[in-house]
Amino acid sequence: MKRIIIADTTLCREDSGFSFKEKIEIARQLEKLRVDVIELPEIANSRTDVLLVRTVSSFVKDSVISVAAGLGKNSIADAAEALENAQKASIRIELPLSPVGMEYTCHKKPEKMLAYIDECVKQAKEKCQSVEFCALDATRAEEDYLYKAIETAIDAGADKITVCDTAALMMPDDFAEFAGRIAEKISVPVGVKCSYKNGLAEAQAILACRKGVSVVKTAVGGETASLETFASIIKDCGDNYGFSSNIRYTELHRIVKQINWITDNGKNDRSTVTVSAEDAAVVKLDSNDNQEAVMAAVAALGYDLSEEDSVKVYEEFLRVASKKTVGSKELDAIVASAALQVPATYKLVSYVINNGNIITASAHITLEKNGKKTDGIELGDGPIDASFIAIDKIIGHHYELDDFQIQAVTQGKEAMGSAVVKLRNDGKLYSGNGISTDIIGASIRAYLNAINKILYEEG
Repeated sequence: MKRIIIADTTLCREDSGFSFKEKIEIARQLEKLRVDVIELPEIANSRTDVLLVRTVSSFVKDSVISVAAGLGKNSIADAAEALENAQKASIRIELPLSPVGMEYTCHKKPEKMLAYIDECVKQAKEKCQSVEFCALDATRAEEDYLYKAIETAIDAGADKITVCDTAALMMPDDFAEFAGRIAEKISVPVGVKCSYKNGLAEAQAILACRKGVSVVKTAVGGETASLETFASIIKDCGDNYGFSSNIRYTELHRIVKQINWITDNGKNDRSTVTVSAEDAAVVKLDSNDNQEAVMAAVAALGYDLSEEDSVKVYEEFLRVASKKTVGSKELDAIVASAALQVPATYKLVSYVINNGNIITASAHITLEKNGKKTDGIELGDGPIDASFIAIDKIIGHHYELDDFQIQAVTQGKEAMGSAVVKLRNDGKLYSGNGISTDIIGASIRAYLNAINKILYEEG
């Protein structure tokens, strides 16, 4: 039985507009589904993109994390830096090989491109054990030149090759023959990435597998083969044709549906932290429930948390549950605020607020850093302003407040409030989220969450 390697490219979609938290959740779901490779785009922002890769690396243990490189001057070094903590890491050198692509994308003649491929792959191999070479528009390249480029990449250290029908030029049988000829001639695994432009991507991919290809790039949405459709083809037809995959088929449709929900909301700029009315009726927890019961409810919402995040979520659950019954909406908000976060440099110990219509608002904030507690007492134009100033005094720095929003997560007199704070540092925005039945407490947690993200990157 031949196992087909599935490399998912959902997080490389150019039309995604995903938030940081949405990218993390998509990666979690792909790991849970057991895709073999989770692909991430080239590092565009050395801070946010590196942080994303490192965060994904903290919980992805079974899938390979693959980061693109090749076009930018420092892209290989950035990819290697981002992947330094990944258990299974790979760098993808993605370069066009058609005459038009080489000329207008890379500004290189064919012979110069061969030298560039050799240079890039060797540099990547020095920094990462696994290197993949991707010919982005292989079907438009001159076939003899394509073989030269592939051989150059292999000689330089590439241990995987991918050929792409970027322009959707070939019918499935012709593309399968094309990919099969390459797979027959070279000694390393060959993968394909097929364009969905003509609706034939899955047919191209599965026929290519029959001709010797062993890796297929898929996505949830986007412009390549559908993860759900391609995995279903292997599930339904694999026994007859000698194919299998590592995908958890019992989870396939549910997880793809959840990722689709995230991608659809990402396009519409709506928050993806939500659950259905049916789910809301099922979850009902209070402070008497143990961690096992809470984690079972979290799993029912579709989250697969690490042990560290589970502890954080349960601690936050106990804080909220001491004041009210926790349903699925509350639990979803707790997961969003407590899990999927960077390590906290500062932790909130306590806060005391004094406010009224005849006194100036004051805040007494106590934070903990490395086991040491520090107090800050300040006046301000309202309780939230005083709280933020007190936190600034403790950390010894003031960051520009770019945006501050408060909204209700649930309804009723004991409604949970969600606060979002956006701080600007060196021209870059950092968003923090906090939840509480006390909106001032939610605001303090959101402000501190954003500060911790800044300090984590600076550290």
